[in-house]
Amino acid sequence: MNPHIRRTSDLAEFEKTIGFSFKNKDLLTNALVHRSYHNEHRGFTLPSNEKLEFLGDSVLSLITSLHLYTQYPEYQEGDYTDMKASIVNTFQLYEAAKKINLGSYLYLSKGEQDNNGRDNTSILADAFEAVIGVIYIEFGFDAAYSFVKKFLFEDTLDKIVADKLYLPAKNILQEHYQDKFKKLPAYKVLEESGPEHNKMYEVGVYDDDKLIATGSGKSKKQAEEQAASNALQKLGI
Repeated sequence: MNPHIRRTSDLAEFEKTIGFSFKNKDLLTNALVHRSYHNEHRGFTLPSNEKLEFLGDSVLSLITSLHLYTQYPEYQEGDYTDMKASIVNTFQLYEAAKKINLGSYLYLSKGEQDNNGRDNTSILADAFEAVIGVIYIEFGFDAAYSFVKKFLFEDTLDKIVADKLYLPAKNILQEHYQDKFKKLPAYKVLEESGPEHNKMYEVGVYDDDKLIATGSGKSKKQAEEQAASNALQKLGI
């Protein structure tokens, strides 16, 4: 047996967790291979999971769009865009990956493992998309949909929609001020730095003349959104 291949019991345990039994075990294994693994295991024949991640990302996009369209018909296209961004992002995919203990099954280099790679947000999020990709290949769209619905949407998407957490921070802060104070917060550029082609902006958000919070970004819009997000945290919203 190739020493690099996970024990059958390991894969069986993972299959039980995700609810699918693969005929093609190499396909499932491939979803678990981080590119760093090849740096120390030149003879390992399976490629990294990057192409499967690419496929899974596309499948996930369609699943999410279809789910939003069918389950939340009262909303508009712009709402769907914000909702989709709030559920299909690195943090939410990372949280979903933790539900299935995905980090325990990954093929990582020793260096990546020592660098806490099994709990790395980006690595886990990418691997989760790769798993969606292999489920789609072996079992089809409906199976991939069920997997995403169970581990990504369940208990999360409904809350995001009900509590309007999909709204940009600026919108949430604006609604808060309109409802509570019958006025709007104001934004002011505090500093611009860097060359013209790569500027950084620092923006403050104000309650009249009182500074609530600041934010920075590569555009005024990005800096304002960060400032609003920081303001929401300070206000406990």
